[in-house]
Formats: sequence, C-alpha cells, structure tokens
Amino acid sequence: MNELGHLRSEGAVALEENAYARTRQEPAALQLKGIRRVYEQGRVGLEVLKGADLVLHPGEAVALVGPSGAGKSTLLHISGLLERPSAGFVFISGADCTALGDGERTAIRRREIGFVYQQHRLLPEFSALENVVMPQRIAGLGKGEAFERAGALLDMMGLSARASHRPAELSGGEQQRVAIARAVANAPRLLLADEPTGNLDPRTAERVFTGLMEIVRKSGLAALIATHNHELAERMDRTVSLTDGLLHEV
Repeated sequence: MNELGHLRSEGAVALEENAYARTRQEPAALQLKGIRRVYEQGRVGLEVLKGADLVLHPGEAVALVGPSGAGKSTLLHISGLLERPSAGFVFISGADCTALGDGERTAIRRREIGFVYQQHRLLPEFSALENVVMPQRIAGLGKGEAFERAGALLDMMGLSARASHRPAELSGGEQQRVAIARAVANAPRLLLADEPTGNLDPRTAERVFTGLMEIVRKSGLAALIATHNHELAERMDRTVSLTDGLLHEV
C-alpha cells in the first residue's frame, strides 16, 4: 500500500524521503505493450495508436506530449481501463487487465487508478471536503475515516481553509487542487492526468503543478500527465512523445 493509504487519524500524512527508491522495487504501476487503437469510420479505419509501448514505475512522474489530435487522450483512456485497445496488452500493477470484464475493470479503476481532467468535474452541490469524501464512501470506507483522510489531503494541497466552500466559491486553481485531492483519495497506485493545468494562467498552473508533484513524491504513486506545457514537462522525471501513433522517449 502506498503512503496515501496511511493517513493517520490526526489528519497528518505519513511521509518518507525514500518513497521513490522504495517503490521502484515494486511491479510497474502501468505497462502498455503494442497498443493499437483503430476507430471505424464507415468502411475506413482510423488508426490512432499503432503499437505504443510504455512502462511507468511507482514514484515517477512522466510527461506525455504530442500535437493535438495525436491520441494522448485515447492513450490515457486505455491506460485507465476506460477504453479497450484494438490490440495489445494493458498491465496495472503487474496484472494483465486487457481481457477483463466491465465489472472487474471498474473495480480496478476504483482501487488502483485516479483521474484528473482539464475540467475539474467537481459536484457543484457539495463542498470541497465532501467532493473528496465521496469516492471514499463509494469504495466502502467509513464516514469518519473518509472525512479525516479528505481533510488531510486538502491540507496537503493548501486548502484547509477552503474545505467547506462549494466549487463555485473557489478559484480555478483551487478547484483543480480539490480535483487532484479527490483523484488520490482512495490511495491509487496510478494517477492519469489529461491537461490538468490547461485552463489555468501560468501562476495558477505553477501552484497546481507543485501540489500535484508533491503528492507524487510523498506518496510513491506513478503519474502519467498529458500536457502542452513543455516547461512543466521538463520538470518531470522523463517525457514521452506520442507521434504517428507511437511513443518515443524525449
């Protein structure tokens, strides 16, 4: 279990300086082998992914770059078991998930994977704290523990004073930081982010990115982050480019 699974009742998060080194001994959080994705358009097939390969280790943040329309969102959807590849294999924490049924895929997403999108997608009628509590309650965690963990995560993101506010009362950067806290609420091993700072001004984007990287470093989870911001990409552990349906190390 990664460090996000050990939030103490006092609302603190157990931190370890060697989380990255330790988690590199574990199975790959995500492995893609020969991923192809073809969309049928009438009698013509549009091949978006043409045999993409990727290994993502616990504790590392990898930037996914490429031109618009290259298939980055498709790759993230396949990695997160939201979409099935036309060919190839998807491994989550060493387990082959390619042929699993819908129920099993849903269970793995709930347990192993967190998602952050360009739009925060927070529930408008609930507070920031309640938005972070929600996925934990759905996963079966008790009410008291869920609220304690949610409070600790918001504190990590510098949002303790905003916990009772609804999304409409938060700034764009605050909304996105709540979305990140929600994404890791169930202590996933893998975080997938699709342009998480795309709608933010540079100063706000920097603060959101800093919060995201802090969670990656302190928890030991793996993060695959699609971005057009090359300055932020350079600050991650490595960068892969999706070009002509294949992934290349930059």
